[in-house]
Amino acid sequence: MKVLAAMSGGVDSAVAAARAVDAGHDVVGVHLALSRMPGTLRTGSRGCCTIEDSRDAWRACDILGIPYYVWDFSERFKEDVVDDFIAEYAAGRTPNPCMRCNERIKFAALLEKALALGFDAVCTGHYAKVIEDEHGNRELHRAADWAKDQSYVLGVLTHEQLKHSMFPLADTPSKAEVRAEAARRGLSVANKPDSHDICFISDGDTRGWLAEKIEMEPGQIVDQTGSVVGEHEGANAFTVGQRRGLKLGRPASDGKPRFVLEIRPKENKVVVGPEALLAVDQMRGIKVSWAGLPIAEVEARTEFDCMVQVRAHGDPVPARGRTELDEDGRQQLLVTLVDPMRGVAPGQTMVLYQGSRVLGQATIDSARSLSWDPAGVS
Repeated sequence: MKVLAAMSGGVDSAVAAARAVDAGHDVVGVHLALSRMPGTLRTGSRGCCTIEDSRDAWRACDILGIPYYVWDFSERFKEDVVDDFIAEYAAGRTPNPCMRCNERIKFAALLEKALALGFDAVCTGHYAKVIEDEHGNRELHRAADWAKDQSYVLGVLTHEQLKHSMFPLADTPSKAEVRAEAARRGLSVANKPDSHDICFISDGDTRGWLAEKIEMEPGQIVDQTGSVVGEHEGANAFTVGQRRGLKLGRPASDGKPRFVLEIRPKENKVVVGPEALLAVDQMRGIKVSWAGLPIAEVEARTEFDCMVQVRAHGDPVPARGRTELDEDGRQQLLVTLVDPMRGVAPGQTMVLYQGSRVLGQATIDSARSLSWDPAGVS
């Protein structure tokens, strides 16, 4: 096949491209220029898509003997990922920019351009697996190394996108083996640190970064009964489950710490309460998509057993799922947990699994606790 290898400048994408070459494919490497600050340099393991990463990607392609290009997707990245991130926080939600990047950049904009140029597939260094069922339909599954599994952030991939996705690291038992292979191949990125945190906030100070983008106004911090217990400098800087930085003037009656239970940007209020009230029993999701063909229960809008994961490195928990249609005919996903889960925030992504298979995903629009009704707080 004619394969476009997305080269991030890291060890995973370099080895993935190398394996695609070994498999006999006609491979071309491309690095996505996403930063709007061309002078940006990586700081240790923080950040990605920097000048340093571009150079590392070029060196890897040179060693592999494949063509190398840089595509400027910075404007699209700003609109679809960065601006979306700001808008979600301004609305009191906690977004996952990596999900948006995979959805709208790496497997939408990139794949669209690749197909237009005659490529058959896009190859990335993600740890995930694509399997064909007995009818030839493609399914997304967890990677062999569950510790490095990245199927969660790929849960946004659609049936059509999976037809053109290639993940050569799927069956690799460990990241150590990938690094060892890179060293054997003479790739300089063999020992390069993994990137983490939000790539466009390289210093890791999300609150400080948001303060420059969102107008913050002082407001009230209230408890679960509606009583004022403190003040804040901007509700948008808080996240559900947060404990530090509340600076409450009045201690709780039981003397225990309080946590952020809800953010109300329209009222400019932050609701806090005991840790026990962070537990939710039901989640409703919007912007639903299915990784491959939906299972029969989805089409029939009947309940199905599943496992749900709400963080990239979180543990999946047992649940029951069911689809519904809203008043405009758009699909929603209602997930009822077998056991309550703590720290779930609107804006997060819930990804559903059956065994190792990724069923699909939705953006959490609301989360409900049977022990506390946030609608009752004034």
